Amino acid sequence: MFELLGVPPQALFGQLLLGLINGAFYALLSLGLAVIFGMLNVINFTHGAQYMMGAFGAWMLMQYVGIPYWGALLIVPVIVGATGILLERLLLSRLYHLDHLYGLLLTFGLALIIEGLFRKQYGSSGLPYTNPIPGGTNLGFMFLPWYRGWVVAFSIVVCLATWFMIEKTKLGSYLRAATENPTLVRAFGINVPRMMTLTYGFGVGLAALAGVLAAPIYSVNPIMGSNLIIVVFAVVVIGGMGSIMGSIVTGFGLGVIEGLTKVFYPEASSTVIFIIMAIVLMIRPAGLFGTQR
Repeated sequence: MFELLGVPPQALFGQLLLGLINGAFYALLSLGLAVIFGMLNVINFTHGAQYMMGAFGAWMLMQYVGIPYWGALLIVPVIVGATGILLERLLLSRLYHLDHLYGLLLTFGLALIIEGLFRKQYGSSGLPYTNPIPGGTNLGFMFLPWYRGWVVAFSIVVCLATWFMIEKTKLGSYLRAATENPTLVRAFGINVPRMMTLTYGFGVGLAALAGVLAAPIYSVNPIMGSNLIIVVFAVVVIGGMGSIMGSIVTGFGLGVIEGLTKVFYPEASSTVIFIIMAIVLMIRPAGLFGTQR
């Protein structure tokens, strides 16, 4: 078969698939961050820990209750999202009128506490989770595992559904209006604090959903979120803070770029996203899809 710049197609398309899978998680996590920042103006550093909680939630439902992956896919985002609602009501709601730094420091501290509790209970070695869709198909130029294909397809559907809800529905118009002028929205009888609380819970639920999807692919361990969150924040900055479509397009795009970099210049694969971020910030400080506030 053909080779591109001396790279066999199996390696090229294999890395493209890995890039799409990583991009799916980048997109889901950055989407949750964009929803939270766009509505609450809070930089949620707890997002990585909540992603980890999603993976552990799926593992615990399987281990202790016997609920399989498909049940966890529905139950875990609701449970973890509910913990996010509690967190927003008790702590974050007190910081909305303060500088962004207070919210960042609070959520960063909470992330360390959550990670420490899970590490104390389960250690750092990682726990296995059964693949719910075993097997795959040979495409001729590469082998496509069914589950990894499912993750990419399902992530795209969730991302587009979220974008449609926020950009094209009446609920989304209320959310965007409350971001710009909460006083005016309250005048129309809309409970803005409740809307903000549910928005945070929804963003946390997206992080937990990504964690459930990640459980059969990656080892379920307490540091899985902290290993990913810095890259996800870079994705959000490149796409534009608070931009829904920017998070989706940038997440998948940077995942593919990272995968191709591993093929053609592996030494730069761990830094290519941050190099792109630096270039974008020099040219367009608000991000590719963002607007100046």
